[in-house]
Amino acid sequence: MKQRSSNWQERLRSATARGGPSLHSLEDLYRGDHWARSRRLVTAASAAGYQAELWVASAGLGLQLVEPEVKKTPAYAATFSTRHADAVAMSTEENTRWWGHLQTGTGRSTLQELGRRGPVLMVLSEVYAGAMEEELVILGEQGSEALLIGGVREVPGVHRVRSDAGLSHALGGTLTSLNARMAAAWLERSRDHALTSLEAQKAWTAWSAANTKPVQYNREPMSDDDVIAFIGREAAKVPGISRTRLLRALRDSGRACEQSRFASLYKMTLGER
Repeated sequence: MKQRSSNWQERLRSATARGGPSLHSLEDLYRGDHWARSRRLVTAASAAGYQAELWVASAGLGLQLVEPEVKKTPAYAATFSTRHADAVAMSTEENTRWWGHLQTGTGRSTLQELGRRGPVLMVLSEVYAGAMEEELVILGEQGSEALLIGGVREVPGVHRVRSDAGLSHALGGTLTSLNARMAAAWLERSRDHALTSLEAQKAWTAWSAANTKPVQYNREPMSDDDVIAFIGREAAKVPGISRTRLLRALRDSGRACEQSRFASLYKMTLGER
């Protein structure tokens, strides 16, 4: 893993050194609804009374400050999502090691360093929070004011707001950008208060409780044989993938399988893991 990361970083450095029109600022490099909403968080944070900077957690570059008009990197394809063709690794453990190597080689800062400068608002999916967990733990331990929207689990010292698909009715947009929209909604309710103050938490709890709605999924049922085939196929692509992540992948594909039934078929197919 360390050698792969070193090779990757050397390729980035070589491409950057060559210069030319193939280099882009981070602001212009990324696309999509999530990125557009993330950029607007700077404005939302300023309106809430903060002097805000936008940082990106990149599977290709580490933690980087987004600076408009600064050309610094070639276009690249890299992600921590193990189901994606451009995945940098095949497990959460490997993602964590990859992130550590990136931060040592190309990262501009760490979460704990940002936390020493002021409040930190983090918008992270499960896979990215998993890769960055060591930094999240240290950030929580040092007592910085930190808010995590999304994430994968509770981190002591970090106030976490779980991703809630039920709020998509109130916030609009795609599920891909839901966490960023939730972050903007939190900032609206933290004006005149500290980011994670009790007042901000109460305001969020009241608003979210009043606006969340059950999510209706119209998934296609699957036979046992179809589920077993899915498990075998996906496990071959991503050795060591967990039962939880496999079930999530199945449901994300628009198909249905009850959790206990899936657990039994997973055990039958792959054994205990």
